[in-house]
Amino acid sequence: MTDNAAQGTADEGASGDSGEVLFERRGRLGVITLNRPKAVNALTAGMVGQLLEHLTAWADDDGVATVLVQGAGDRGLCAGGDIVAIYRDMLAGGEQTAQFWATEYWVNSLIARYPKPYVALMDGLVLGGGVGISAHGSLRVVTERTRTGMPETTIGFAPDVGGTYLLSRAPGETGTHAALTGAHLSGADALFLGLASHFVPSDKLPGLVAALENETAEAAVARYSTEAPPSALQGQQDWIDACYSADDAEEIIRRLRGREGEGSTEAFQAADAIEAKSPTSVKVTLDALRRVKGRTLDEALAQEYRVGLRFLEAPDFREGIRAQVVDKDRNPRWKPPTLAEVAADQVEHFFAPLGSRELDLQGVEPQQKGARP
Repeated sequence: MTDNAAQGTADEGASGDSGEVLFERRGRLGVITLNRPKAVNALTAGMVGQLLEHLTAWADDDGVATVLVQGAGDRGLCAGGDIVAIYRDMLAGGEQTAQFWATEYWVNSLIARYPKPYVALMDGLVLGGGVGISAHGSLRVVTERTRTGMPETTIGFAPDVGGTYLLSRAPGETGTHAALTGAHLSGADALFLGLASHFVPSDKLPGLVAALENETAEAAVARYSTEAPPSALQGQQDWIDACYSADDAEEIIRRLRGREGEGSTEAFQAADAIEAKSPTSVKVTLDALRRVKGRTLDEALAQEYRVGLRFLEAPDFREGIRAQVVDKDRNPRWKPPTLAEVAADQVEHFFAPLGSRELDLQGVEPQQKGARP
């Protein structure tokens, strides 16, 4: 199927297009610009719906050879999902959030199997949902300004958008460390973890975008890429592997607290970071990472959907958003308040099947999905 939209003009046809995502053609390059710069391009339900619609159309469009995704403004590609909107929806029952996630995960799955080069400019902040629309692509470009990661345990949630799949495949236990601490990572760290594929200095990005209009994506990205600086995370892998190889969160903390010699300062800092997170989120996240090993991305997304719907009903997700972005007191009151008080059966509940509500990425379209387990 070929779309005859004029070169260099905005693409038409996205239902409910409010300007939060811009679509245009530049030659045979399809350009997607997330356009909420004041919110660091945080994703809304309307935005992921437009992404699904356009990416599906462009996949079969002979006039589009390469797709590029970038963020408006100078702060980053995408700071994640709009968690204030999620908070408000949770107070009303969570129906819209469940629908939002179903559509978003379809987008993540589509990007991973996209039939054309998909180039993501991971400049600035790329967190949570921003990882989902970039790190599954074929060409993932980071810069010296990149700050990426999956900080969900900070708000009483767990990594989603395929984050458990990506981090479970990282070298050794470095993905476990990144997931439990929710740390912001550099571009070099993202390359080491497998979240990115190329390093391009930020001042070279305009030239890269221009080159993508006329060259193959692989040739253009390779021409502008340079060697990345060293990854701090890679240099810490020995102590990370030693401490995080346990399948029990409390044992991981004990190992971090008991670390001596090289890496001890960083290990203590990691323990402090994890103990400040939601204990339920930490235990569910660790279990999710272990369960997803050897699974496909679609299986990981289905598991994350299960877990996500259970978090909509649990207290910590709402409390975490309240403390971080609503009241901003940075003093969440987790329930239960300690790792020791989170029982195994409570963790198991997050992974229980949803029955007819399961997310089947080979089956029912997301707009037909129900919301509640």
